[in-house]
Amino acid sequence: MRPIPDELWHRPFSCAEAAAAGITSRMLEGRRFVRVHEGVWRARDHEMTDYDWLVAARLALPDRALLTGISRIQELGLDHGPRLPVRFVVEGDLHRELQHVFVHRTTQLGPHDSTGLCAAAAFIAYCALARVIDAIKVGDWLLHHEHMTLDGLRALAWGARWRDGAFEALWVSDHLDGRVRSLKESESRAVLEFAGLPRPEVNHTIPLVEAVTVIADLFYVAQRAAVEYEGSHHLEDPLQVVSDIDRYAVMRRGDVAYVQATNAKLSDPRRLVREVHQMLVSRGYDGPEPEFGDRWRSLFGRLRDAVGGSRREFLLRSARGEVS
Repeated sequence: MRPIPDELWHRPFSCAEAAAAGITSRMLEGRRFVRVHEGVWRARDHEMTDYDWLVAARLALPDRALLTGISRIQELGLDHGPRLPVRFVVEGDLHRELQHVFVHRTTQLGPHDSTGLCAAAAFIAYCALARVIDAIKVGDWLLHHEHMTLDGLRALAWGARWRDGAFEALWVSDHLDGRVRSLKESESRAVLEFAGLPRPEVNHTIPLVEAVTVIADLFYVAQRAAVEYEGSHHLEDPLQVVSDIDRYAVMRRGDVAYVQATNAKLSDPRRLVREVHQMLVSRGYDGPEPEFGDRWRSLFGRLRDAVGGSRREFLLRSARGEVS
C-alpha cells in the first residue's frame, strides 16, 4: 500500500496535488481518503479545522472567487466572528454548492487584490449581516490597524450605495473610532454611548502633576473620570498586576475617579452603564440618566434593522451634507 505523503496527510488537497504525489484516482476512491468538495480530498483520519475549510474552498473555487466580509477581515488578523461559512464573492455567474461556503454573486466587484476585497469593501459586505455592536468592534479594529480609513470607507460606501451593506456602513461610521486598541474597549465605549452617556475620549493621556504618563482607555475630561477595561492578563500576569496597582495609585493621587470594566460586567452591560453613570454624577455630571429603550436595544440587533426605514431620510441628510 502506497504511503500518503506527509504534505497531504494534514490538510485538504486537490486532485492535481494528489496526482503529483503519485496518488491515483482509484486510490482516492479507496478507504484512506474522503472527498471534501468536487476535486478536493483529505485523508480519512484528518479532522478538518476552520482553516482547512478555507483552504478547501479555495481549491474548489475558481481564482476569480475572492474572500469577502468577515472571512476577508479575519484573514487580515482579526480573531472575532464566525469562521464558517467561509464567505466569497464572485463577479458574474457561478453556481457551486459547497459545504461551509457561501458565494455571493455581484455585477461589479469592489476594490480587491488577488485573494480578496479590500478591507473597506469587505467591511461594507460585513455590515449587511452584522449586529450593530459587532460592526463597531470590527470597524474600530480595522481603523486602528490601518487597514482602512473613515474617509476611504465613506467614499467607497457612498460611491456604491447600491451594494448590500453600504447604507449600514455609512450609518455605523459615525460610531467608529480608530484610537481604540481592543475589541473590549470598543464594546465598553459602545454600551456607554448607546445608553445615552456622553462620548468619552479614547486612550487619552490624563493630565497629572506627577511626572508619570497614564493613558486611560476611556476618559471623561470634565469629570476627570476613567473607564479601564481589565482583561484576563490584568489578573494572570504578575508584572501586569503590579503595574496596575501602581497606575491606579497614581490616578487616585491625581484625583481621577475610575471604574474597572471586566468581562463579568460586560456580560451584564446595564450594570456597567449604571456604575459609570454613578461615578460621573459623583464628579458633578448633571446630564441625562441612562436609558435602555429602543436605541439601547438596537445596539444588540442587526445593523440593517437599526438603519431600517430611515434609509431615505439618511440619503437626504447625506445629500445636504449633514452626514460626514
